[in-house]
Amino acid sequence: MNFSLPELPYAHNALEPVISQRTIEYHYGKHHQAYINNLNNLIKGTEFEDKTLEQIIQNAEGAIYNNAAQAWNHTFYFQSFTAQGKQKPEGKLLEAIQQQWGTFEQFQNEFAAAATSLFGSGWAWLVVNQNKQLEITKEPNAGNPLTKQQIPLLTFDVWEHAYYLDYQNQRPEHIKQLWNIIDWNVIEKRYEQAVK
Repeated sequence: MNFSLPELPYAHNALEPVISQRTIEYHYGKHHQAYINNLNNLIKGTEFEDKTLEQIIQNAEGAIYNNAAQAWNHTFYFQSFTAQGKQKPEGKLLEAIQQQWGTFEQFQNEFAAAATSLFGSGWAWLVVNQNKQLEITKEPNAGNPLTKQQIPLLTFDVWEHAYYLDYQNQRPEHIKQLWNIIDWNVIEKRYEQAVK
């Protein structure tokens, strides 16, 4: 299987000022593309050549795992945004968040704390765990919740390449601004699928 860079569901400048066109061009156009190119080269002639990204993530190690997970993570991340984001989710997802954290604002605070406190590079995740409950996790480097039988709903990329052109070393400000562009309709659909 030959993987390719998926199309973004919005124009490269659509998320400004939260994520600039320049960041999209580097983060999506160069970093994301590089993970896909690397993966395609690494899996040639291996047992993973005809596997899906999910299968590779759950079974590979080393460079093949890292590039597969980063390709998957970035696709998932970029598909979580919209220029017309609503401020919070609705329906069953909002109810589940309020049941788990009391208020949506408390959830945001705890998610932001996870994303801010992750040392070095990695990802903060909202997942549905094996008990069908919501959980905030954080994974270093290319870490992906699929390896722990968790179902990802939302992620914030806290590798510096995700925000440095726009925010320099101000990771907390980047995280704060991301809430303005979350496509909660997409996240709600992911949740509904996860708890079926």
